Amino acid sequence: MVSSLVHPLISMKGKAIKIAIVLLALVAIFTFSASAEDQVLKIFHAGSLAAPMEDLEEIFEASHPGVDVQREASGSNAAVRKITELERCADILNSADYSLIPGMMYPDYADWYIAYAGNEMVLAYTEDSKYADEVNSENWYDILRKPDVKYFFSNPNEDPCGYRSPMVMLLAEGYYGDDDIFEDLIEANVAIKASEGEVGDGKGGSGDDEGEGEDGEESSVWTITVPATEDMDVNLDKLSIRPKSVEALALLDSGDIDYAFEYKSVAEQHGLRYVDLPEEIDLGSADEADGYAKVRIELADGQLKTAKPIVYGFTIPTCSENTDLAEEFASLMLSEEGVEVFKENFQPPIVPAKTDNFEAVPDSLKPYLE
Repeated sequence: MVSSLVHPLISMKGKAIKIAIVLLALVAIFTFSASAEDQVLKIFHAGSLAAPMEDLEEIFEASHPGVDVQREASGSNAAVRKITELERCADILNSADYSLIPGMMYPDYADWYIAYAGNEMVLAYTEDSKYADEVNSENWYDILRKPDVKYFFSNPNEDPCGYRSPMVMLLAEGYYGDDDIFEDLIEANVAIKASEGEVGDGKGGSGDDEGEGEDGEESSVWTITVPATEDMDVNLDKLSIRPKSVEALALLDSGDIDYAFEYKSVAEQHGLRYVDLPEEIDLGSADEADGYAKVRIELADGQLKTAKPIVYGFTIPTCSENTDLAEEFASLMLSEEGVEVFKENFQPPIVPAKTDNFEAVPDSLKPYLE
Protein backbone atom coordinates (compact mmCIF):
# COMPACT_ATOMS: atom_id res chain seq x y z
CA MET A 1 0.00 0.00 0.00
CA VAL A 2 2.76 2.44 0.94
CA SER A 3 4.81 1.64 -2.14
CA SER A 4 1.77 2.21 -4.30
CA LEU A 5 1.62 5.80 -3.00
CA VAL A 6 5.33 6.56 -3.42
CA HIS A 7 5.42 6.74 -7.23
CA PRO A 8 2.48 9.14 -7.52
CA LEU A 9 3.99 11.41 -4.83
CA ILE A 10 7.37 11.43 -6.56
CA SER A 11 5.63 12.14 -9.86
CA MET A 12 3.69 15.05 -8.32
CA LYS A 13 6.86 16.45 -6.77
CA GLY A 14 8.63 16.27 -10.12
CA LYS A 15 5.80 18.13 -11.83
CA ALA A 16 5.89 20.78 -9.13
CA ILE A 17 9.62 21.28 -9.69
CA LYS A 18 9.11 21.54 -13.43
CA ILE A 19 6.34 24.12 -12.94
CA ALA A 20 8.55 26.09 -10.58
CA ILE A 21 11.38 26.07 -13.13
CA VAL A 22 9.02 27.27 -15.87
CA LEU A 23 7.69 30.03 -13.62
CA LEU A 24 11.22 31.14 -12.72
CA ALA A 25 12.12 31.18 -16.39
CA LEU A 26 9.07 33.29 -17.20
CA VAL A 27 9.92 35.69 -14.39
CA ALA A 28 13.48 35.96 -15.71
CA ILE A 29 12.26 36.63 -19.23
CA PHE A 30 9.79 39.25 -18.00
CA THR A 31 12.44 40.89 -15.85
CA PHE A 32 14.90 40.97 -18.75
CA SER A 33 12.28 42.41 -21.09
CA ALA A 34 11.25 45.04 -18.59
CA SER A 35 14.86 46.06 -18.00
CA ALA A 36 15.45 46.20 -21.76
CA GLU A 37 12.51 48.56 -22.13
CA ASP A 38 13.60 50.72 -19.23
CA GLN A 39 15.76 52.87 -21.54
CA VAL A 40 13.49 55.70 -22.60
CA LEU A 41 14.61 58.64 -24.69
CA LYS A 42 12.22 61.57 -24.26
CA ILE A 43 12.07 64.22 -26.96
CA PHE A 44 9.98 67.39 -26.97
CA HIS A 45 9.81 68.83 -30.47
CA ALA A 46 8.01 71.30 -32.71
CA GLY A 47 4.90 70.01 -34.42
CA SER A 48 6.43 70.80 -37.81
CA LEU A 49 9.18 68.27 -37.03
CA ALA A 50 6.76 65.35 -36.63
CA ALA A 51 7.54 63.72 -39.99
CA PRO A 52 11.37 63.78 -39.87
CA MET A 53 11.43 62.92 -36.17
CA GLU A 54 9.22 59.90 -36.82
CA ASP A 55 11.64 58.75 -39.50
CA LEU A 56 14.62 59.27 -37.21
CA GLU A 57 12.86 57.45 -34.36
CA GLU A 58 12.39 54.40 -36.59
CA ILE A 59 16.05 54.42 -37.65
CA PHE A 60 17.29 54.91 -34.09
CA GLU A 61 15.14 52.22 -32.50
CA ALA A 62 16.17 49.74 -35.20
CA SER A 63 19.82 50.23 -34.24
CA HIS A 64 19.15 50.45 -30.49
CA PRO A 65 17.09 47.42 -29.43
CA GLY A 66 15.35 47.98 -26.12
CA VAL A 67 15.34 51.78 -26.41
CA ASP A 68 11.95 53.43 -26.56
CA VAL A 69 11.99 56.87 -28.18
CA GLN A 70 9.05 58.82 -26.77
CA ARG A 71 8.23 62.03 -28.66
CA GLU A 72 5.88 64.85 -27.75
CA ALA A 73 4.97 67.33 -30.48
CA SER A 74 3.72 70.82 -29.60
CA GLY A 75 4.37 74.45 -30.36
CA SER A 76 8.04 75.15 -29.62
CA ASN A 77 7.30 77.77 -26.96
CA ALA A 78 5.00 75.30 -25.23
CA ALA A 79 7.66 72.58 -25.51
CA VAL A 80 10.21 74.74 -23.73
CA ARG A 81 7.72 75.64 -20.99
CA LYS A 82 7.18 71.96 -20.24
CA ILE A 83 10.75 72.02 -18.98
CA THR A 84 11.10 75.51 -17.54
CA GLU A 85 7.66 75.93 -15.95
CA LEU A 86 6.05 72.49 -15.62
CA GLU A 87 9.31 70.87 -14.43
CA ARG A 88 9.02 68.04 -16.93
CA CYS A 89 12.32 66.99 -18.40
CA ALA A 90 13.26 65.82 -21.87
CA ASP A 91 16.50 64.38 -23.17
CA ILE A 92 16.29 66.51 -26.32
CA LEU A 93 14.46 69.79 -26.89
CA ASN A 94 14.02 70.43 -30.63
CA SER A 95 12.63 73.84 -31.56
CA ALA A 96 11.37 75.43 -34.79
CA ASP A 97 13.16 78.59 -33.65
CA TYR A 98 16.65 78.08 -32.26
CA SER A 99 16.52 81.43 -30.41
CA LEU A 100 13.93 80.10 -27.96
CA ILE A 101 16.66 77.97 -26.41
CA PRO A 102 18.95 80.82 -25.25
CA GLY A 103 15.96 83.11 -24.74
CA MET A 104 13.95 80.79 -22.49
CA MET A 105 16.33 78.08 -21.24
CA TYR A 106 19.66 79.80 -20.49
CA PRO A 107 21.32 79.51 -18.04
CA ASP A 108 19.38 77.10 -15.81
CA TYR A 109 18.15 74.52 -18.33
CA ALA A 110 20.71 74.67 -21.16
CA ASP A 111 23.93 76.40 -22.16
CA TRP A 112 24.24 75.59 -25.87
CA TYR A 113 22.17 74.96 -28.96
CA ILE A 114 22.87 73.56 -32.41
CA ALA A 115 21.17 75.18 -35.42
CA TYR A 116 20.78 72.57 -38.13
CA ALA A 117 17.90 73.16 -40.62
CA GLY A 118 15.77 75.82 -42.26
CA ASN A 119 12.28 76.31 -43.69
CA GLU A 120 10.05 78.98 -45.20
CA MET A 121 6.50 80.23 -44.82
CA VAL A 122 3.77 79.51 -47.37
CA LEU A 123 0.01 79.92 -47.58
CA ALA A 124 -1.40 76.40 -47.74
CA TYR A 125 -4.79 75.37 -49.14
CA THR A 126 -6.63 72.51 -50.86
CA GLU A 127 -8.42 72.07 -54.15
CA ASP A 128 -11.69 72.60 -52.24
CA SER A 129 -10.62 75.94 -50.73
CA LYS A 130 -12.62 78.93 -51.91
CA TYR A 131 -10.94 80.65 -54.88
CA ALA A 132 -8.40 77.81 -55.13
CA ASP A 133 -8.22 78.30 -58.89
CA GLU A 134 -7.53 82.03 -58.55
CA VAL A 135 -5.11 82.47 -55.65
CA ASN A 136 -1.46 83.17 -56.43
CA SER A 137 1.61 84.97 -55.10
CA GLU A 138 0.28 88.33 -56.30
CA ASN A 139 -3.29 88.26 -54.97
CA TRP A 140 -3.34 85.98 -51.91
CA TYR A 141 -3.94 88.84 -49.46
CA ASP A 142 -6.93 90.00 -51.50
CA ILE A 143 -8.30 86.45 -51.49
CA LEU A 144 -7.99 86.38 -47.68
CA ARG A 145 -9.86 89.67 -47.49
CA LYS A 146 -12.96 88.18 -49.13
CA PRO A 147 -15.85 87.92 -46.63
CA ASP A 148 -16.52 84.24 -47.32
CA VAL A 149 -12.89 83.12 -46.83
CA LYS A 150 -11.66 81.79 -43.47
CA TYR A 151 -7.97 81.39 -42.70
CA PHE A 152 -5.68 80.10 -39.96
CA PHE A 153 -2.44 80.68 -38.14
CA SER A 154 -1.20 79.13 -34.92
CA ASN A 155 -1.02 80.85 -31.54
CA PRO A 156 1.94 83.28 -31.47
CA ASN A 157 2.34 82.75 -27.72
CA GLU A 158 2.88 79.01 -28.16
CA ASP A 159 4.31 78.41 -31.61
CA PRO A 160 6.98 80.09 -33.77
CA CYS A 161 4.87 79.53 -36.90
CA GLY A 162 2.21 81.54 -35.08
CA TYR A 163 4.39 84.60 -34.50
CA ARG A 164 5.95 84.29 -37.95
CA SER A 165 2.53 84.53 -39.64
CA PRO A 166 1.76 88.14 -38.57
CA MET A 167 5.36 89.01 -39.46
CA VAL A 168 4.74 87.78 -43.01
CA MET A 169 1.57 89.86 -43.30
CA LEU A 170 3.27 93.01 -42.04
CA LEU A 171 6.27 92.51 -44.35
CA ALA A 172 3.79 92.03 -47.19
CA GLU A 173 2.64 95.66 -46.85
CA GLY A 174 6.02 96.97 -47.95
CA TYR A 175 6.54 94.36 -50.66
CA TYR A 176 3.15 94.84 -52.33
CA GLY A 177 2.79 98.55 -51.56
CA ASP A 178 -0.49 98.01 -49.70
CA ASP A 179 -0.62 99.65 -46.27
CA ASP A 180 -3.86 97.95 -45.23
CA ILE A 181 -2.89 94.27 -45.39
CA PHE A 182 -2.06 93.93 -41.68
CA GLU A 183 -5.05 95.98 -40.57
CA ASP A 184 -7.49 94.04 -42.77
CA LEU A 185 -6.17 90.55 -42.07
CA ILE A 186 -4.95 90.84 -38.47
CA GLU A 187 -6.19 93.87 -36.55
CA ALA A 188 -9.76 93.52 -37.88
CA ASN A 189 -9.98 89.92 -36.70
CA VAL A 190 -7.88 89.53 -33.54
CA ALA A 191 -6.51 91.79 -30.78
CA ILE A 192 -2.98 91.79 -32.23
CA LYS A 193 -1.69 95.27 -33.05
CA ALA A 194 1.28 96.82 -34.88
CA SER A 195 3.01 100.14 -34.27
CA GLU A 196 6.04 101.87 -35.76
CA GLY A 197 8.99 102.97 -33.67
CA GLU A 198 12.76 102.98 -33.38
CA VAL A 199 15.05 100.06 -32.59
CA GLY A 200 16.46 101.93 -29.61
CA ASP A 201 13.05 102.52 -28.02
CA GLY A 202 13.97 100.86 -24.75
CA LYS A 203 12.07 97.64 -25.30
CA GLY A 204 14.23 94.70 -24.30
CA GLY A 205 14.07 91.34 -25.98
CA SER A 206 14.54 87.78 -24.87
CA GLY A 207 16.51 85.50 -27.14
CA ASP A 208 17.01 87.99 -29.99
CA ASP A 209 19.67 90.56 -30.72
CA GLU A 210 18.22 93.93 -31.64
CA GLY A 211 20.17 95.59 -34.44
CA GLU A 212 20.81 99.11 -35.60
CA GLY A 213 20.95 100.72 -39.00
CA GLU A 214 24.11 101.45 -40.95
CA ASP A 215 26.85 103.38 -39.16
CA GLY A 216 25.22 102.58 -35.81
CA GLU A 217 22.20 104.77 -36.46
CA GLU A 218 18.84 103.79 -35.06
CA SER A 219 16.47 102.44 -37.71
CA SER A 220 12.71 102.36 -37.95
CA VAL A 221 11.06 99.10 -36.98
CA TRP A 222 7.49 97.86 -36.71
CA THR A 223 6.54 96.06 -33.50
CA ILE A 224 3.61 93.63 -33.40
CA THR A 225 2.08 93.24 -29.94
CA VAL A 226 0.35 90.00 -28.94
CA PRO A 227 -1.95 89.90 -25.89
CA ALA A 228 -2.44 86.92 -23.60
CA THR A 229 -4.23 84.06 -25.33
CA GLU A 230 -7.43 84.59 -23.35
CA ASP A 231 -7.52 88.24 -24.45
CA MET A 232 -7.08 87.71 -28.19
CA ASP A 233 -10.79 88.21 -29.01
CA VAL A 234 -10.64 86.23 -32.26
CA ASN A 235 -13.31 86.76 -34.94
CA LEU A 236 -14.17 83.07 -35.34
CA ASP A 237 -16.16 83.69 -38.49
CA LYS A 238 -13.01 84.81 -40.25
CA LEU A 239 -10.00 83.45 -38.38
CA SER A 240 -9.01 80.26 -36.58
CA ILE A 241 -6.10 80.17 -34.12
CA ARG A 242 -4.89 76.92 -32.55
CA PRO A 243 -1.88 76.03 -30.35
CA LYS A 244 0.32 74.58 -33.13
CA SER A 245 0.52 75.02 -36.87
CA VAL A 246 0.00 71.38 -37.86
CA GLU A 247 -3.54 71.57 -36.43
CA ALA A 248 -4.39 73.36 -39.67
CA LEU A 249 -4.19 70.04 -41.52
CA ALA A 250 -7.41 68.63 -40.10
CA LEU A 251 -9.19 71.97 -40.50
CA LEU A 252 -8.21 72.21 -44.16
CA ASP A 253 -9.26 68.61 -44.74
CA SER A 254 -12.67 69.19 -43.16
CA GLY A 255 -13.24 72.47 -44.96
CA ASP A 256 -13.48 74.44 -41.70
CA ILE A 257 -10.83 76.79 -43.09
CA ASP A 258 -9.79 77.69 -46.62
CA TYR A 259 -6.18 78.80 -46.10
CA ALA A 260 -3.47 78.41 -43.49
CA PHE A 261 -0.11 80.06 -42.90
CA GLU A 262 2.16 77.06 -42.69
CA TYR A 263 5.72 75.87 -43.19
CA LYS A 264 6.58 74.75 -46.71
CA SER A 265 7.84 71.44 -45.35
CA VAL A 266 4.46 70.61 -43.77
CA ALA A 267 2.58 71.56 -46.95
CA GLU A 268 4.88 69.34 -49.04
CA GLN A 269 4.77 66.42 -46.61
CA HIS A 270 0.97 66.38 -46.66
CA GLY A 271 0.42 67.04 -50.34
CA LEU A 272 -1.22 70.42 -49.89
CA ARG A 273 -1.39 73.13 -52.49
CA TYR A 274 0.34 76.33 -51.45
CA VAL A 275 1.16 79.85 -52.51
CA ASP A 276 4.93 80.16 -52.80
CA LEU A 277 5.43 83.56 -51.18
CA PRO A 278 8.16 85.96 -52.38
CA GLU A 279 11.46 85.44 -50.58
CA GLU A 280 11.31 89.05 -49.39
CA ILE A 281 8.51 88.04 -47.00
CA ASP A 282 8.67 84.22 -46.61
CA LEU A 283 11.37 84.26 -43.87
CA GLY A 284 13.30 81.63 -45.79
CA SER A 285 16.22 83.55 -47.29
CA ALA A 286 19.44 84.50 -45.53
CA ASP A 287 19.95 87.17 -48.20
CA GLU A 288 16.79 88.95 -47.03
CA ALA A 289 17.69 89.01 -43.33
CA ASP A 290 18.08 92.81 -43.20
CA GLY A 291 14.65 93.30 -44.72
CA TYR A 292 13.02 90.83 -42.35
CA ALA A 293 14.55 92.62 -39.35
CA LYS A 294 12.34 95.66 -39.95
CA VAL A 295 9.58 93.74 -38.17
CA ARG A 296 9.50 92.26 -34.69
CA ILE A 297 6.86 90.84 -32.37
CA GLU A 298 6.36 91.14 -28.62
CA LEU A 299 4.67 88.10 -27.10
CA ALA A 300 2.44 88.07 -24.03
CA ASP A 301 5.29 86.83 -21.81
CA GLY A 302 7.52 89.75 -22.82
CA GLN A 303 9.66 87.94 -25.36
CA LEU A 304 10.62 90.21 -28.23
CA LYS A 305 11.34 88.31 -31.45
CA THR A 306 12.87 89.99 -34.47
CA ALA A 307 11.86 88.58 -37.85
CA LYS A 308 14.72 86.58 -39.35
CA PRO A 309 15.31 83.53 -41.54
CA ILE A 310 13.70 80.40 -40.11
CA VAL A 311 16.27 78.16 -38.42
CA TYR A 312 15.58 75.05 -36.32
CA GLY A 313 17.72 74.24 -33.30
CA PHE A 314 18.03 71.67 -30.55
CA THR A 315 19.75 71.17 -27.22
CA ILE A 316 20.19 68.48 -24.59
CA PRO A 317 18.68 70.04 -21.44
CA THR A 318 20.80 69.99 -18.31
CA CYS A 319 18.09 67.91 -16.60
CA SER A 320 18.45 65.04 -19.11
CA GLU A 321 18.76 61.63 -17.45
CA ASN A 322 19.98 59.89 -20.62
CA THR A 323 22.63 62.18 -22.03
CA ASP A 324 24.55 59.37 -23.74
CA LEU A 325 21.46 58.26 -25.64
CA ALA A 326 20.57 61.87 -26.37
CA GLU A 327 24.01 62.45 -27.88
CA GLU A 328 23.63 59.35 -30.04
CA PHE A 329 20.24 60.52 -31.32
CA ALA A 330 21.63 64.01 -31.94
CA SER A 331 24.53 62.47 -33.85
CA LEU A 332 22.01 60.66 -36.04
CA MET A 333 20.21 63.95 -36.72
CA LEU A 334 23.44 65.61 -37.83
CA SER A 335 24.89 62.63 -39.72
CA GLU A 336 24.67 62.11 -43.49
CA GLU A 337 21.73 59.78 -42.88
CA GLY A 338 19.96 62.40 -40.79
CA VAL A 339 20.70 65.12 -43.34
CA GLU A 340 18.99 62.98 -45.99
CA VAL A 341 15.95 62.55 -43.74
CA PHE A 342 15.54 66.32 -43.43
CA LYS A 343 16.07 66.81 -47.16
CA GLU A 344 13.40 64.21 -47.94
CA ASN A 345 11.03 66.08 -45.61
CA PHE A 346 11.68 69.43 -47.32
CA GLN A 347 13.58 70.98 -44.42
CA PRO A 348 16.91 72.09 -45.90
CA PRO A 349 19.78 71.09 -43.59
CA ILE A 350 22.49 73.50 -42.48
CA VAL A 351 25.78 71.72 -43.12
CA PRO A 352 27.95 72.14 -41.20
CA ALA A 353 25.60 72.94 -38.34
CA LYS A 354 26.16 76.01 -36.17
CA THR A 355 26.35 76.65 -32.44
CA ASP A 356 26.71 79.56 -30.04
CA ASN A 357 28.94 77.75 -27.54
CA PHE A 358 31.31 75.28 -29.18
CA GLU A 359 33.16 74.45 -25.97
CA ALA A 360 29.98 73.42 -24.14
CA VAL A 361 28.71 71.16 -26.93
CA PRO A 362 29.34 67.44 -26.26
CA ASP A 363 32.54 66.21 -27.93
CA SER A 364 30.61 63.61 -29.93
CA LEU A 365 28.70 66.38 -31.75
CA LYS A 366 31.58 68.78 -32.44
CA PRO A 367 32.66 67.09 -35.70
CA TYR A 368 29.31 68.16 -37.24
CA LEU A 369 29.79 71.85 -36.38
CA GLU A 370 31.30 74.75 -38.22
